[in-house]
Amino acid sequence: MDVAFHCSDDLKTLETLCQRERNAKQRDRYRAALLALKGMTEPEIRQRVDRSRTFVQTWVYAYRDHGIAGIAVKKQTGQPTKLPRDQEPAFLEMLAQSDRPLRGRDMVAILEESFGVTYTIQGVYDLLHRLEYVPLKPRPVNPKKGADAEQQWRKRAPFLSGASVVPAAGNKSKSGSRTKRGSARKDA
Repeated sequence: MDVAFHCSDDLKTLETLCQRERNAKQRDRYRAALLALKGMTEPEIRQRVDRSRTFVQTWVYAYRDHGIAGIAVKKQTGQPTKLPRDQEPAFLEMLAQSDRPLRGRDMVAILEESFGVTYTIQGVYDLLHRLEYVPLKPRPVNPKKGADAEQQWRKRAPFLSGASVVPAAGNKSKSGSRTKRGSARKDA
């Protein structure tokens, strides 16, 4: 592969990057560009790095077109959120001002009406989790319930799990097989 140097230090830089890189895929990208700079052909590079023809060509051409920056690791950003980050505080404020408990479908409706974004119910729950919003409240305690009465009931309550009346039948075979001892099927 005929590839020209972008910088005079690229050969030394790529050798250093190959030695330091722990990610095997990224290291092979650097190695492919390094071997191309050393004058190897595409089949020779493919054999040395044990990668496909497409892999070798992609990363050698990336070096050819953009230099070492073209094969450097880039941060993967992922899909952008449906609700813009700057509108998240306004959404949380709407939830806090609600006078009644909101269900998932209520929050879906709020997001669609107020912010113009469409979420599924699970998507809303994921959004709330990411925003560290905890909508669940503990179950209310009955005001008629007395702690002393509960303790007395626990002392008087019958023990629900008693000893078994029927003893378990002992099985002499420890193998777990259902065939009878001496059966022709088991011995075969």
